[in-house]
Amino acid sequence: MNDIREKTAELAELLKASEEYADFRQAAESVNRSASGAALLAEYRRLRQKLQAAELSGADCAEELEKLQKLGELLQMDPVTSEYLFAEYRLNGLLAGIYKDLAGAVGADLGLAD
Repeated sequence: MNDIREKTAELAELLKASEEYADFRQAAESVNRSASGAALLAEYRRLRQKLQAAELSGADCAEELEKLQKLGELLQMDPVTSEYLFAEYRLNGLLAGIYKDLAGAVGADLGLAD
């Protein structure tokens, strides 16, 4: 178990040194300097979580989906928030790939898409 924890710590250090993480941190700092950008991103996340919960419960979420799409369009029009979303997407892709590789190594089918 200690070997796994040591390797996990090594992986965490590699992630911290990655280009994806550096880009994400820089973009997050830029967004946080903009009160409106930070507020829009917070609302986007809140709506996204609400939609996910509604979909799981089978509730009608057409109105929230429309709001989320419009908010997403606004965020993409702003260079600072757009850069943040792209950096977040890249970092999440890296993390998802690692998680998928680890799950695959132990034969765990976790329903992760290719």
